[in-house]
Amino acid sequence: MSDASEATPALPVPHHGILRGPNGLRAGWRLLIFFAILLPLYYGVSGSVDALIRRTHADFSTPSGVVFSIDLLVLPLLIATWIMGRIERRTFADFGLPWRRAFGRRFWQGACFSFVSMSLLFVTMRLAGVFSFGAIALHGWDVWKYAAAWAVLLFLGALLEDFLYRGYLLFTLTTGIGFWPAAIVTSLLMGGLHYFNPSGHGLGPVSATMYCLVTCLVLRRTGDLWMPLGIHAASAWAEVYFYGVPDSGYPANGHLFSASFHGNLWLTGGGFGPEASIFTLVLLAIWGVIFSVWLRGVRYPNPAAVRRPQGGSPTEGTAARKPGPPKSSIR
Repeated sequence: MSDASEATPALPVPHHGILRGPNGLRAGWRLLIFFAILLPLYYGVSGSVDALIRRTHADFSTPSGVVFSIDLLVLPLLIATWIMGRIERRTFADFGLPWRRAFGRRFWQGACFSFVSMSLLFVTMRLAGVFSFGAIALHGWDVWKYAAAWAVLLFLGALLEDFLYRGYLLFTLTTGIGFWPAAIVTSLLMGGLHYFNPSGHGLGPVSATMYCLVTCLVLRRTGDLWMPLGIHAASAWAEVYFYGVPDSGYPANGHLFSASFHGNLWLTGGGFGPEASIFTLVLLAIWGVIFSVWLRGVRYPNPAAVRRPQGGSPTEGTAARKPGPPKSSIR
């Protein structure tokens, strides 16, 4: 019979408390640190942008106005996320934005799917008698100049919005309450803020919430944000540039067609644009069914990234360790 002193000692039980949980520093504290970094950066850049707008008299409805008013705000978001990644020993890929997959197959699949869907939406609205395509408003070099300018700037706008709600925020909430509860919270937040957009008191916030939930599904199934970014950028490009309709309450200049709406606001979306129409809600429901059937499996979040304790190696947990030689019991 072995001596009690030779018994194998019990493994220490990890200590979980108010600050730390099974995945390191608890999600709530990490989010507080994130916003403590993001908000001063945001207001600093925002103040500089406002001063530049006043000095240059930039038009918010033109590509240059978009740069001044929205797209430069991508920088504080990326900087704050990078800092949190360094603190937590996580990467942009863990937060849904692997740079090595930028503009790959999934991005263009999402972009093509979205543009075709929006075109079919406008055709349906035309058949319902509430939409007219109008005349072509651009000619010659302007067609390509504005097409390229809006493509770049609307992608940056999509990156800002998608990575704000479905980047670090969604990942960190997921580590605390699970993916779908986190998706619901971030979707309601995004939809609720659209209430403050111009003409945002109708179906626009509902549509924005549904859109966020659908793209959360796409993120869940593909593993990153590149397909959602393709979907978002292409739908905005179709609205703002190609067909020339308001996007989330904001009209724009430099568009290919001069489209117009006429009829019931519930069918057209009014000043908010087609996103606030019943037709868009139906389209988003169809998208949810299509993506559920088309995209299979669960690829987000990466379990190794969720389990990785703060302070560990960025590559820790990404591959199983090779077992070493057994330690001898002889001393």
